[in-house]
Amino acid sequence: MIRRSQVLGLVLLAAAAAPCHADIYAFLDENGVAHFADHPLDERYQLYMKTKPQLEITLRETPAAEPVPEPAAAPSGRTVPLQAGKRYADMIAKVAREQKVEPALLHAVIAVESAYNAQAKSPKGATGLMQLMPDTAKRYGVTDLLNPMENLRAGARYLRDLLGMFNNNLRLVIAAYNAGEGAVIRSGNAVPNYPETRSYVPRVLQHYELYRSHDRPS
Repeated sequence: MIRRSQVLGLVLLAAAAAPCHADIYAFLDENGVAHFADHPLDERYQLYMKTKPQLEITLRETPAAEPVPEPAAAPSGRTVPLQAGKRYADMIAKVAREQKVEPALLHAVIAVESAYNAQAKSPKGATGLMQLMPDTAKRYGVTDLLNPMENLRAGARYLRDLLGMFNNNLRLVIAAYNAGEGAVIRSGNAVPNYPETRSYVPRVLQHYELYRSHDRPS
């Protein structure tokens, strides 16, 4: 049977995509990957939520003047499985303690940015686990962007600074990580109206809830 603590965050992923009146059935497999359906496909699926037409997900609530688009899929077409971060879990935990940043937030950003590929490079020049841009890396003294620890530590410091700058508002912090703090400020301390950023924010928040729910005690 699925434990409530395991599914609490995962159900956010299905609720955004579910039809307005569809019930949500779910199970968590042995690899920690969540599976959802609008009806039980086999005996493993159990009813977790009866959705309502007015269903709102707290993390996606915004003022009417600032609508948020439907969450996009992760780079792989779905959320990055929990076990994908196992290789760097100890490193992430260490850096999170050092920089006083939640491990779940680091995992969420890394999952969406690079899917835990320390050698990842984007066409725009973003590099490594946290896809640091050269200017950001220089700001935090990174000499080797492909060094996982250097990359992770600088990315965590940047997130910590953004948390202070935007008063721990995760939506703005995540938007600033993607678009730059200047873009968020110029937008009136709101998520900039960039398609990439408006897709990026809910994706990271989904992964954040996934990792937080996994770390909670049963």
